[in-house]
Amino acid sequence: MAPLVPKTGDAIFASIDRVNAELFTLTYGAMVRQLLTDLEEVDVVNKQLDQMGYNIGARLIDEFLAKSNVSRCVDFKETADVIAKVGLKMFLGVTASVSNWDPEGSSFSLVLDDNPLVDFVELPDTFQGLHYCNILSGVIRGALEMVSMKTEITWIRDMLHGDDAYELRVKLLKQIPEEYPYKDDE
Repeated sequence: MAPLVPKTGDAIFASIDRVNAELFTLTYGAMVRQLLTDLEEVDVVNKQLDQMGYNIGARLIDEFLAKSNVSRCVDFKETADVIAKVGLKMFLGVTASVSNWDPEGSSFSLVLDDNPLVDFVELPDTFQGLHYCNILSGVIRGALEMVSMKTEITWIRDMLHGDDAYELRVKLLKQIPEEYPYKDDE
């Protein structure tokens, strides 16, 4: 039997069931609006979106690994490329570019030119501190933590705030050693 070859983001995106993009966008918008109504403070909503994303990412990584046939990444640079070219394409239908590596190779920028979550969205002046797509930073953080990478993710640029692109800064804080539930008897 031939070894499994990693699939590209395009191949995976074409083969999985999808929900209508407009329905997805409007449902997400309604959820953010409800959070703003319920929680009232933009900072609290940002934290809640990040936590929701973290919980999604912690579960989504299993589907990603099962459907993409991606093996363990050799280093953080390869991880960044897999997120940008396979992960985002698989689940959102977009790709991102990886740039602005720091000299240590422990942080990079993920730049999206397109973001399906923001179709039909305009932020009023009262919500300028809102990171509307903060769920994405949580998803990436949650998925990476499940594969032993503790990260910090922050928004650098956001088109909803007048910038020219969407940019997330991903910083590797530490590699988490894998823990096994039991020890082998020798």
